[in-house]
Amino acid sequence: MRQAKNRKTIRDTPILMMTRPAALVFALSMSHPLFAQDNPPQPAQDAVEAGGLDLPEPPEDAQLPEVEPVISDEEFNTAIPDLILDDEELESELESIAEFERQFYEQEQTSPADENSAVVSQLPELADGDASEEISDAPIRDAELTRPLTPIDQFEVQQVELAEAVDDTSEPESEIDYKVELAGLGTADTATNFDLEAEFERLSSLEEGDGEAANYAMLRARLSEDSLLIQRLLKSEGWYQPTVTTRIERSDDLENPSATAFINVEPGKRFTLSSVTIDADETVPPGLIDDNVALKVDEPIIASRILANEALIATVLPENGYPFAELGQRDILLDPTTATGDYTLPVEIGPRARIGGFVARGETAFGADHVAEIARFKRGELFDSRELDDLRKALVATGLFSTVSVTPERTGEPAEDGTEYVNIAVDQTAGPPRTIAGSFGFGTGQGFRLEGSWTHRNLFPPEGALSASLVAGTREQGGGVNFRRANAGQRDRTFEIGVNGLRSNFDAFEALTGRVGLQYSYISTPIWQKLITYSVGIEAIASVEEAFDSELGDTVDETYFIGALTGQIGFDTSDDLLNPTQGFRLGALVQPEVSVDGGFTPYVRAVFDSTAYYPISDNFVLAGRAKVGTIQGADRVDIAPSRRLYAGGGGSVRGFGFQQLGPKVLVPNDNFDPTDPEETVDEFLITPIGGRSVVEAAAEVRYRFGDYGVVAFVDAGQVYTQSLPQLSDIRFGAGIGGRFYTNFGPLRLDVATPINRREGESRINVYVSIGQAF
Repeated sequence: MRQAKNRKTIRDTPILMMTRPAALVFALSMSHPLFAQDNPPQPAQDAVEAGGLDLPEPPEDAQLPEVEPVISDEEFNTAIPDLILDDEELESELESIAEFERQFYEQEQTSPADENSAVVSQLPELADGDASEEISDAPIRDAELTRPLTPIDQFEVQQVELAEAVDDTSEPESEIDYKVELAGLGTADTATNFDLEAEFERLSSLEEGDGEAANYAMLRARLSEDSLLIQRLLKSEGWYQPTVTTRIERSDDLENPSATAFINVEPGKRFTLSSVTIDADETVPPGLIDDNVALKVDEPIIASRILANEALIATVLPENGYPFAELGQRDILLDPTTATGDYTLPVEIGPRARIGGFVARGETAFGADHVAEIARFKRGELFDSRELDDLRKALVATGLFSTVSVTPERTGEPAEDGTEYVNIAVDQTAGPPRTIAGSFGFGTGQGFRLEGSWTHRNLFPPEGALSASLVAGTREQGGGVNFRRANAGQRDRTFEIGVNGLRSNFDAFEALTGRVGLQYSYISTPIWQKLITYSVGIEAIASVEEAFDSELGDTVDETYFIGALTGQIGFDTSDDLLNPTQGFRLGALVQPEVSVDGGFTPYVRAVFDSTAYYPISDNFVLAGRAKVGTIQGADRVDIAPSRRLYAGGGGSVRGFGFQQLGPKVLVPNDNFDPTDPEETVDEFLITPIGGRSVVEAAAEVRYRFGDYGVVAFVDAGQVYTQSLPQLSDIRFGAGIGGRFYTNFGPLRLDVATPINRREGESRINVYVSIGQAF
């Protein structure tokens, strides 16, 4: 827009347009000291005109476009009225800010009705009082819009051609079959004891894809990942400047696309150690760190060796009195020109320490005094982290904690030799103290047996457990209450008192028995298996028993009062309590007893057993068992039937029913009716009577695959009336079994048959229980 020159009105000068609030802001900003001027404001006529600036003239030969004004000067002057320069309002001073805000506030309070009325009164269209105003049509400047429409009979319709629809159900693009060609990695493989190619195949994305990819983008991504994998593998073995190139060759077959992924490896130079520096203070004894540094100069820089050596140092120091030793950040400075590296490891050994006291914290199951009883170390001993690990395992074995940790804490208390006493802090979170447990079993001749128990493991702290148990079975029913104090005064010692009653109904005898026993033991647990175990105890037994008396030729009831001492010892090198695969076990049980049945009969029961396990391979285990038992000092008839020796069953000689081996007698069958001509039951029952000696042996081959296993076995044994085994008339049984392995042990199902079966013996015998047969 062109400016009108030499006009004496304000419109000839630059005009600043603003709203009222904007004017307020402008006024405030102009009142700032930065805008204050010493000279008075110039009159309006002295203002610089917009057209008065000296602008350079364009060159004479410049081709300037002709600019047509939007409106003429006359139209512009007509549209904008003149402002009178001598208007007093323009020369008057502005009101103060406070006065301006007051007026603005009063204007805001004006009622909307008044404002609307004012607006309405100013609209000429509404001056006549009619709210509706007719608006004339806008002029049409487009000739096409004024052209008449084509008559309908002359209108031609052109059919629209639609694009062919895409079949979304069409077959997707075929997958790409590919193979991998790896070259050059073998040159590094021969220089190391580590199988790089095998490790690459194990971790490779290309190998994991099994030769198939959805498209070439996926194939390229896998190839890129494997390129980085090879570089990491090489660097872990000392090749820090490898060159790995890759490419893909596509086949020409478009219907069955395939490709070959090539990986070419150039390992380069293998870096070696030029120096090994351990930055640490002197230890006591001297050389504790240096003697355990396995890294040597000129050896390849192998990541696994470096990590293993650092782990060794981090282990040796706490095991030798430095509980707070810390390894710093290793530094390996590589020199590409010589392919060597300088290795530096800072070590802060901390103070040398001795055991101080014990501290129990958290939600405790027992206090620090009992922790000290469980620990195998005492105050003043040199700190050894292995003993803390041992204590932690022992605390876990109590079964009383959800979480438990054992850590050393500094006390600042000096010892006489300059070391520092450290406290052993045991942070505990007590677990649920109550346990409900159950077990089941089945055996031919023994029937079903279900046992359940309830236990409060810490009813009488520390570690005073009370349990109640019930036995329900086809041949046995009973219950009992037992008190058990674990870690009683010393680590792994258990004191136990039990009271129980049991009703038994076996082929050999029927009995109603009550027992009170006391035992002190040192035994293994599933978490803490021990090499040597032992137990000693005493028990008092009262039993009413019904059995066949061969001298009287009839079944009689006898009441027995028995007092017994018990001593047991075991030696165990096996690797697991419930599922051993290697090692052996030896055990001996000796029980001097006194039986009172109208007389005083002392005797000694003794049983010796052994088992062995040999792993033929990772999946095959050969297992064997032998057992010898004897009763010395009394005739068989003077010994209660429940205290005699028997054989046969799932835990004895498989292939025979429970207690079915050994001497037997014919006992009249009370259910036989001689007057019934259609009677089907036998007139006599073949009944075992037990003996004073027993011998058993077993061999089995165990094969495991995953969580399952199969077993083939042969068992042998016999019971004799003599006090020493005669090793005559040995009976054999054979069978197969299945195993399902769980976290708490294998579930066992065995099926066996007697070899050279005799009258009264079952052809098929089945045994179900938890744990291996031995």
